[in-house]
This record gives sequence, C-alpha cells and structure tokens, in this order.
Amino acid sequence: METFSAADQAFDPARFDVALYHVGNNRYHDFVYETALRHPGVVALHESNLHHLIADLTIRRGDWDAYLAECEYNGGPAARAFAERVRNLEAGPDYEGVRMLRRLLESARGVVVHSRFMEREVRAAGFGGPVAVIPHGAWIPDPHRSEFRYKLGLDETTPLVGIFGFLKPYKRIPESLRAFRRLVRLAPEAKLILVGEEHPEFPLRPLIESLGLSAAVRVLGFTPIDDFEGYLSACDIVLNLRYPTVGESSGTLLRSLGLGKAALVSDLGSFQEFPDDVCLKVPVGPSEEDLIFEYLNLLISRPEIARELGARARDYVARECNWGKAAARYLDFLGGVGIPARSAGTHADIRPLVPEIPAPESPAPDPRPPAPGADPLPYLRTWAVDAPSRRYLDTHETRLAKTLALIPPGCPGDRILEMGAYLQITPALRTRLGYGEIRGCYFGQPGRTDHREIVSAEGERFTCEIDHFDAERDPFPYPDAHFSTVLCCELIEHLFEDPMHLMGEVNRILKPGGHLLLTTPNIAALRAISAVLLGYHPGFYHAYIKPSAPGAEPEARHNREYTPREIHRLLANSGFEIVRLDTGEFRDLPHPEYGWVLHLLERYRLDTSLRGDGIYALGRKTGPVKERRPDWLYS
Repeated sequence: METFSAADQAFDPARFDVALYHVGNNRYHDFVYETALRHPGVVALHESNLHHLIADLTIRRGDWDAYLAECEYNGGPAARAFAERVRNLEAGPDYEGVRMLRRLLESARGVVVHSRFMEREVRAAGFGGPVAVIPHGAWIPDPHRSEFRYKLGLDETTPLVGIFGFLKPYKRIPESLRAFRRLVRLAPEAKLILVGEEHPEFPLRPLIESLGLSAAVRVLGFTPIDDFEGYLSACDIVLNLRYPTVGESSGTLLRSLGLGKAALVSDLGSFQEFPDDVCLKVPVGPSEEDLIFEYLNLLISRPEIARELGARARDYVARECNWGKAAARYLDFLGGVGIPARSAGTHADIRPLVPEIPAPESPAPDPRPPAPGADPLPYLRTWAVDAPSRRYLDTHETRLAKTLALIPPGCPGDRILEMGAYLQITPALRTRLGYGEIRGCYFGQPGRTDHREIVSAEGERFTCEIDHFDAERDPFPYPDAHFSTVLCCELIEHLFEDPMHLMGEVNRILKPGGHLLLTTPNIAALRAISAVLLGYHPGFYHAYIKPSAPGAEPEARHNREYTPREIHRLLANSGFEIVRLDTGEFRDLPHPEYGWVLHLLERYRLDTSLRGDGIYALGRKTGPVKERRPDWLYS
C-alpha cells in the first residue's frame, strides 16, 4: 500500500530525535498511519485492530486491489478469498477476524500501549521489539454540575445516570436500558441521558419507546466537548460498558473517573486492570443485566457509597494518569529506542505530582531550637519581644507554624529569601531549618538595604539584610538561580497591577528544582461563602486601613484575594509544579457557625475540600515561565 498524503511528503524526520505516532482505528488517523510506514518510529497503539482504518484507506478511496492485498498480507489466502466476497458485495468486511496490524508492527521501532491486555495483544500479533505500558493520560475537566443539571431541568437530588460516546450497540445500551427500566420501578425519580452521535443502524429511540422509558430517558445526541463534559459532571453514575473489545482505552471513562463519578465498566480487556475500588465491574454474560440493575440500585439508594467510589476514582486518575507522569514514562521509553541523551535527559525535569522533600544535608547549626516535628510556637514567641509582635503572633500562630512545617529544609550552602519579611519566623530559617544564608526583602526604594538585628527574650542574636524594591515593577536585585527557596507569604494579595512580574522574577532567581512557598488568604473559604450569601464582602481583609497617625500613609490593604484553584494555575503558568496545595486556619479555632455552608456544598455536590481561611502552596521550579499574562488573571 503506497498511498501517502501531501502532509507526509512535507514531513522531515531528520528534524526530530524520534517520531512518535498515535494510531487509532478510524479514518481520522489515515495520515498518521501512512507517515508511520514511510518514516518508521515508535507507535502508540490505541487498540489491537486497525481494520476500519485500512478499509477507509483502501475501499473508501476506491482501491479494492490494495484492500485485497492487505487482507492477504495479514490473514493469508483465506482472508483474501473472504475479501473477494466483500468486493462482490456478498459479505461485509471481516472487521473482527483480520486485525490488519502486521504492516505497522513490522515497521515500528517500538510500541506504546495503555494496558497489559494490549501488550499481550501486540505480542500475540508477532511484535518482538520493545513495548512500554503507559497509562492513558487524562485532563481532569472542570465543568459546573449544577449549571448542566439546570439545563436538563433537574434539581440537585434527582439520580442521574449517563451513557456517553458513539451510541452503538456494543456499548451494551440495550442491556443498560432494560436494567434501568427495572430501576425506575423502584426509584421513579431516576433519569438517564445518552450523549453522543447516534449510529444509523441502531434504532435507539424506538427501543426507548418500546421499553416505556420515554419520560425517564433523553437522547441528547452529539454535543461539543464542553457540553459533553458538562453533562458528564451532571451525572451521579456513568455506564461505560462495552463488548466486544479490542483493548481500547476510554477517554470518556477517564474523564468520568477524574470528575469523581461512580462508574460501571465491563469486566474484560483493558478495563479489568482498573483497581476494584475505583469502579464497579460487570462481567459480560447471562447475568449482565441483573448486575447492572443491582449496581444502579445500590448506588442510588446508598449515595454515600457512590460518593466514596467517585472520590477514590478521582484520586486514582490524579495520581496515576496525570500528564507529568505519563510524559516522564514516554521519555524514558523513547530514550531506550533512539533519542539522543541531549533530549532524553530533559525527563529529569518532570517529577511525580507530590515528590518527597529532601532531608537536610547537614544538621541545623544551633541545637537550641526545637527539633523538627516539635511545636515551634514557644521558640517563635521568644522573638516576639514587643506588644505588636506578640499580637501578630497570637493572631497568626497557626499559619506561621504551618508555614515553617512546609519549608523544605536547607543546608549551610543553601540560600533562602523571605519576601515581606517581618522577622517573625526569619531566625528559625537558620536555627530550625539549617539555611546558611537568609535574605529578606520589603517594599521600598530600589537600592536601599537595611541591616536588621534583633535579640530574642533568651538573648539569642539574629542579623539579616533587608533589600527594598517594588516586587511588581522592579527587577529583583539578585542573580539568576541564586536561591534554593523563596518565601512569598501573605504578600501576593496586596499587589495592584502585575503579580506575574513577581512570579517571573521568583522563577529567575530560583535554582532549577528550587522551591517557592506561597501563602495567601482563601477567597473560596467557608467563611467567604458564608459572608457573600449573607450579603457581606467575602474578602478576609477587605476593609480600608486607617492611618496609624495623622498624615501617615496607610498600610497597603488587600487588592485581590485568590482561590486555591487560581493559585494552582498561577504556579503552573509560572513554571512550577505543585508539590503541595492545602488550606488551613490562621488561628486553629473551631467554626461551627459555618456548618450550614458545608451542608449546602454537600447537598449540591460541590467540592468541600480546600475551604480553610488560608492557602498554602509549595511549588517546585521545573522550567521557565510558561505564560507571562494568563487570560484568567489579566483582561
């Protein structure tokens, strides 16, 4: 088969270290398949059958001779004889019997698959080269459940089941509809939606009508991806069943699990490999319909079980299917099949989602402060030697202790910069965490440096240089890659015009792999939600500040407070991966008055995590700034 597209003719493999081709079994991959044959590389094979693709490359183009030749090449004389019958319109193509893998596998330098099932299929097809099993990567969507339920005319309590994707019988749709009919007899309020393109040879709507389900089931048809994900988010349960299977992975299933949905999958092929505690598995066979019904009844009658299953599913996708982890595995494998060391080496910049913070290379130089893990507050109180310092510590003691606990330990050769340094925790950066050089900075006239010296109540002396500049406008007065760690605590919410200038400069002055610890108030806290629903401003420190004396300039108030999700995006835009993202209190006090807000979030299935008053984010530098002015932050 020697048909190659114009796009392929322009492709120059010499410009790349290695070619990686993602190939699926449909006409949208025709140019990929042709180019992979002409310029062999590594093939990411999405399923173990390419017969539909080859039929599109040959029969659809009117080239029956090429189709006959491919059938014979893959299946021998018997396959060619059957293909002759297909050409004579005596039969349909033998899609299941002749998988059409041989030519692609013979040219491939290596193969990537998404499951052990597919690995066995590739080996059974005769491929003897290197194979890597790499999970299908997943983006976790971020639609609004309540918005799409409202579009469907449903309230927050109506049980909703969904079937998504191309609506073909192999998705076990007849079996699912019959099981749902039994469910409706027990839970008449339950609804089911089918979202995806209808198959012209599958009379779906007459089937729904014949089962008496027209009032409980809606066919939404093909929808744009944003709506597709929105309807996924609206569901409580997703049915992702299929038989037969050729080892395909399901992007819809990964989206569903990433959204925290309780999902049912068929117990076969690649779907068998999902952990038993993240989805429910339905064997194909005589009891299939009964089990679908029993699972649906369980999840609807015991919604807490559905929520727990969905939470485990979401954690699994975030942990095992994140793109950083997938990319690192691709690079490791590609390095073994021909990428030069100069390119393969970049994978060292990709780390797991939550890497371990390294232990200090040497002990803290002063044995007097408490050991790591001990309560730091008694030590910090020795440095609060005047009334304003003691009041500040009393108000923020929980935040300061948590901040110290999150800072990666240093060694005498490490430098750390504390932005907006008030010297509450600054001495502990040396005595408790072991940093050799501690620098502070503060808003002021560029070029000015203050030498600060303080003495604790126990007579311990600490000195520090405090540089002055405008963090939104001025270049920071430090060389590139100078610091191991930068602290930006309770500062970013004060900025008026250009927070990404600060983030870019922090990136510049940090060493590769260095850490930024950022803390800031949480505008999405339970307290903030309570305030706005009761008609008040949600900001933590939104009030204008009175001057301390007549004619004195007031301190800077909060200009913009952030949500945890925004801080995650801010770090990602700035060239950092998230090591840890958490929220907590400024002062660890119970808040029973916000219980009603928590109940409201739970009722509407809204996220109840990360609702503390303060955001704590630890990022690790993985590269340069990715986006100087992201759209979500700048208009």
